[in-house]
Amino acid sequence: MSEIDHFAYGLLTPALACAMSCIGSWLGLQCAARARFAGRTRAGWLALAAVSIGGTGIWVMHFIALLGFRVRDVQIRYDVDLTLLSAVVAIAVVGVGVFLVGYGRGSPRALLMGGLITGLGLASMHYIGLAALRMNGQISYNWLIVGASVLAAVLAATLALWVIVQVRGHWATTGAAVVLGLAFNGVHYIGMAAIQVREDPNASLPSGASGFDFLLPLLIGISVVAMLLLVTIGLSLSEHEIALEEQFEQQLRALDRQRETGRPPRDAVSSPESRQSLAGRPSPWR
Repeated sequence: MSEIDHFAYGLLTPALACAMSCIGSWLGLQCAARARFAGRTRAGWLALAAVSIGGTGIWVMHFIALLGFRVRDVQIRYDVDLTLLSAVVAIAVVGVGVFLVGYGRGSPRALLMGGLITGLGLASMHYIGLAALRMNGQISYNWLIVGASVLAAVLAATLALWVIVQVRGHWATTGAAVVLGLAFNGVHYIGMAAIQVREDPNASLPSGASGFDFLLPLLIGISVVAMLLLVTIGLSLSEHEIALEEQFEQQLRALDRQRETGRPPRDAVSSPESRQSLAGRPSPWR
């Protein structure tokens, strides 16, 4: 077997990968927090959360960490189509998970189902990314470690969805984003530990793009997406304000029903102060 180095640039690639994973997770959790109380705009916020966590928090982390992967005397290139497919898969499976918990009222069943589907999808994304590697060598896998990486992906995905449902508050969200970033990186390196490469001296030089051919478009894409998300989050109502607005709309609907039926609504909120009190409390997904 050829000698494999997962840290060809020292701590640079794992540190950058972890940082991007934490940033993507934080942006996604901010979007999910707004989806928690949103009515008509919930689907949009959940979609943004999927792009943030699946795209930046997971796939970008995976690719940056993969730049540090080297094999002695073996040239590595990337199949562009498969690499892009792995990005689409990451965003799509995270989207499935966040929509399941977002519209499943955060129930344990929705959480477990979403964690299983998302985790299996994330493991698929990882190995699609490895299938995109082109090299003058033969790749094989330690299937016991592959199984461990799939289990770790399911656990990390379930943790992420639980955080989306349960964690509230600025500092708690920031701490949760760091935990998720570390968890996603752990899953990646468990998966990388499964790969084995044997140099093939008779193989021709691989075709495809080098890792650094992706780097400039990747940096531009990350910057644009992150900036748009930050602007969107900054200009939007906060979680508390969205909750208060939803409570106010509920009161208006209740008053409309009162006028139609002539009976006082049981769920009417009597004053702005009580509405604010209700909005200040943690609310389950509705």
